[in-house]
Amino acid sequence: MPEPMIFLAHGASGTAASMRPHVEGLRRRGIPAEAVSLPKGSTERAVPVYRTAAPAGERRIIGGHSFGGRVASFLAAEAPYGGLVLLSYPLHPPGRTERWSERTAHWPQVSCPVLLLSGDRDPFARIELLRDAVEQLPRHELVVYPGLRHGIGPQLEDALERIAAFARSLAETVHSAE
Repeated sequence: MPEPMIFLAHGASGTAASMRPHVEGLRRRGIPAEAVSLPKGSTERAVPVYRTAAPAGERRIIGGHSFGGRVASFLAAEAPYGGLVLLSYPLHPPGRTERWSERTAHWPQVSCPVLLLSGDRDPFARIELLRDAVEQLPRHELVVYPGLRHGIGPQLEDALERIAAFARSLAETVHSAE
């Protein structure tokens, strides 16, 4: 049975090319993966672009780094996907922790399993707030990397192993439901 396809989008200052190490690393692990290129600017502009690149489906996992993950989370809140992977989710702007609830207001509508990977020193996601926020997600796993800031690069290999295991577990769930 084929593994689910993973689509990963870049952060606000990145490009699809910045997701190449993630995509190639997942492919080396036997997980089909593609990078999604998003327009700069607002989430509202980026959601339709992501939707076109990765239409909904139970064998599709969407996600991304920072802004790319935020955009993917909006898609997962509106349509059925197999899973959602959030790398360094931007819970709040640096120094503006009071904005976390508006950045997660759509999370209760996300019905698919969610894997979140974040550093405990991320200025965009105070870890105590993130631990509280994930409780809004019906099915989630939060992995916290000590000492990491905004980006999982130093722990990329471990993160890719976790994402691949997440994809395989979802494939088994879909297969057993068929």
